[in-house]
Amino acid sequence: MTTTPVSPSLITTLPGLYYTDPEIFRQEQEHLFESMWFCAVRSADLATPGAFRTVQVGRENVLITRTRKGVLRAHLNICRHRGARLCTEESGEVRRNIQCPYHAWTYDLDGRLIAAPNLVKMPDVDRDAHGLHKVALREWLGYAWVCLADEPPSFEETVMGAAVERLGDPAAIEQYGTQDLALGKRITYDVKANWKLIVENFMECYHCATIHPELTEVLPEFADGYAAQYYVGHGAEFGEGVKGFTVDGSAGFAKLPRVTEDQDRRYYAITVKPTVFVNLVPDHVILHRMFPLAADRTVVECDWLYAPEVVESGADVSRSVELFHRVNAQDFEACERTQPAMASRAYRDGGVLVPNEHHIGMFHEWLLGKLRHTNDLGDDHAGPVH
Repeated sequence: MTTTPVSPSLITTLPGLYYTDPEIFRQEQEHLFESMWFCAVRSADLATPGAFRTVQVGRENVLITRTRKGVLRAHLNICRHRGARLCTEESGEVRRNIQCPYHAWTYDLDGRLIAAPNLVKMPDVDRDAHGLHKVALREWLGYAWVCLADEPPSFEETVMGAAVERLGDPAAIEQYGTQDLALGKRITYDVKANWKLIVENFMECYHCATIHPELTEVLPEFADGYAAQYYVGHGAEFGEGVKGFTVDGSAGFAKLPRVTEDQDRRYYAITVKPTVFVNLVPDHVILHRMFPLAADRTVVECDWLYAPEVVESGADVSRSVELFHRVNAQDFEACERTQPAMASRAYRDGGVLVPNEHHIGMFHEWLLGKLRHTNDLGDDHAGPVH
């Protein structure tokens, strides 16, 4: 097999096995998804005490509940008695407590063991010590972020810092008031592709002129392949005559109250590693959460968020939803088209990145650093470092 020569214009990507190998995916589960902050659920989805949602984070299933005091709590969705899964539904509501359907061990919404058959005959049992395993939880942008690590990394540095890195101004993302917005639309995509292909796709616009005709009509500079969403503080400007971030360029809604004049008529995008994309436009916010389930399968939950009065009025949000829904569908089709080739001998040594994509190499370096730090990957799994 002839290896493609690499020039200054073309740098190598990760080898194909990084997108197909179950062992590498296991390492990613352990050292990324289970060790970093993971955006799990929109806080408003758990509006009332007793509401819950279960979320797959790496190899663990996490149960997130709203307590009687209105606080969100996260625990591993596993009974401390014999390991049965407590809640099997993705979402729901319990009346007062969480009871294991196997042996009826019962926990309050804070995770404390409060009852079990014959528990009164076992006075030596510490109910706090045998409560549910706690998971760290922080709220930001109106979402609950969880971290399974015993000692979670700094939320301010690793999550909130991503906004500073991309936008330059620490307060810039706060101007959109995302935590106060209302859900206008949610679409869940089941993508038959490795999660990194989706990240890499989002990080570049070399493909935009080819597969995103609607997007490049609204954001003309994307047609040149310039990765405007990557560079700090840029923001892609709407095209002349474009009135709003909609599928046909027609007017959207009033600018969000705290969005500045400098942010008006611009699109910003932020990648919060490893699995979150935040898209900011003057009248709404689009937030993607990825749930990697296998080396070749990723579920993406995408929320379109608007000013509460827009949603409450029943306004038609379909034109703004349709624009990014088409972008999503086009992107995910491209990723699914790419996934089979990752197992081909033609991609054994990887592909190449053109200059407009070179910054993807920084993502690859970050990933390799995370995995190599564990010393678990042998030489056969050590891809090129850019």
